Amino acid sequence: MQVVLRKLGRGSRAVAGRLVRAPRKGSVVVIEFSDGMHEYVTTPVKRVLRLASRDVFYIETVNSRYRLEVRDRERTLEDASSG
Repeated sequence: MQVVLRKLGRGSRAVAGRLVRAPRKGSVVVIEFSDGMHEYVTTPVKRVLRLASRDVFYIETVNSRYRLEVRDRERTLEDASSG
């Protein structure tokens, strides 16, 4: 599933790529870049909030807050978290 992850706050840049690990409390979020050789990994997740009927999630980690937007849905987020 193709996503855009943006850290909330000043001067943050967006990270676009494939969601490898879905956001779950206690685990990290992993975004793989299109080159297939690099990935962006967050600190452990504390909370996940999904906006109703939209593919937008707000994620709070140990030391940051993010907005995760699903752009190209290959599978549902629920499928990604179980597989």
